[in-house]
Amino acid sequence: MSSRVTLKDGRETLAYRALTWDHPRGFNALDAAAKRLLPGFVLHWDKQPLAGFEEHSIADLCAKYDLIVLDHPHIGEAVQQDCLLPIDSVIDTMTLAEISQQAVGASFDSYSYAGQQWALPLDAATQVMARRPDLMPGVGPDSWEDVITLADKYPVALSLAGPHAILTLFSIAVALGADLGVSQRLFPPRLGEAAMDILNAVYKKTEAASRLLNPIEILECMARSDDLAFCPLIYGYVNYAVPSNSARKAIAFSNAPRTLGGSIRGSILGGTGIGVSKQCEVSPELRMHLLWLMSDEAQTRFIPAHDGQPSARAAWSDATVNPRWGGFYADTRETIEQAYVRPRYAGYIGFQKLAAHIVRRGLETDASHAATIQALEQAFERSLKGE
Repeated sequence: MSSRVTLKDGRETLAYRALTWDHPRGFNALDAAAKRLLPGFVLHWDKQPLAGFEEHSIADLCAKYDLIVLDHPHIGEAVQQDCLLPIDSVIDTMTLAEISQQAVGASFDSYSYAGQQWALPLDAATQVMARRPDLMPGVGPDSWEDVITLADKYPVALSLAGPHAILTLFSIAVALGADLGVSQRLFPPRLGEAAMDILNAVYKKTEAASRLLNPIEILECMARSDDLAFCPLIYGYVNYAVPSNSARKAIAFSNAPRTLGGSIRGSILGGTGIGVSKQCEVSPELRMHLLWLMSDEAQTRFIPAHDGQPSARAAWSDATVNPRWGGFYADTRETIEQAYVRPRYAGYIGFQKLAAHIVRRGLETDASHAATIQALEQAFERSLKGE
């Protein structure tokens, strides 16, 4: 947590501790921004693994850190445990309204809950299509029907590890027109089974070794070997859109699949926000730093230049940013503008973990899709009751 330190000029100031996730996209820009020469401001960023970012208790982290990078489904838990400061108590409502208008898709609104704003949209991401253009020429499949057909010709992967099995199923359901979690029911009647039909059809054609890999591991495999040609739905990482000095080949990212004749790019919003621990003593310098991270300068220049993935819509259409990153932003913007926001109630994270296990088990055992959906509905109902 924050502590008093003495600067070289003899002045005393607050030193802040912050936590983000262990990946260049999650760390490099924040670390570099903290080292900018802002008088009287000291901020140190620590890192945690991706799995911790997805599952670690926010309350535990807020007991140790002033600033927390978090995913929006954790907001309900954080509010229940009373461990975050509302951002609208740190930054005035007019400024927040401007940030909201500038944010791509629902990346700002996803951190709104129970009538207040709980984090600033630091990083925007959603599930998109990924392919090796040298292995799979052209523009890639546009629909799930195309994915199923092309999986006979090109080696395909599905992102199923951790929470991603249920998130993939959710995305297919959204492409089919589902409004998830309405009236105490997870899926509209029969639509969950239809989504499982599509997921299972692709699953049977996937490379078995890829089924246990998280998104970063799948992208690493795609970039460093010729074992996988495409993944129809995976969280986009701009860092893989250009080749690296370590023999890593570029991956082309494009919009998520829709269904044949459909208009919705089914995808579940990801990305990260930056929240302030309730134990944090907010100084004018900290407030200025948070606002700078949301500024046009930071979002369209500084963050992209330091391996980050900005949340401002302007950066996603910027004529300088896009060529530098292989067109990643322009080629996936339609998807992120349509991306679905997950529930944020306390208990959702536990449900998401169990639901992913239910989906994987259903695929692995070739269980009836009706049985898998019934198990998901029952788990969802229990989570809403706090069981």
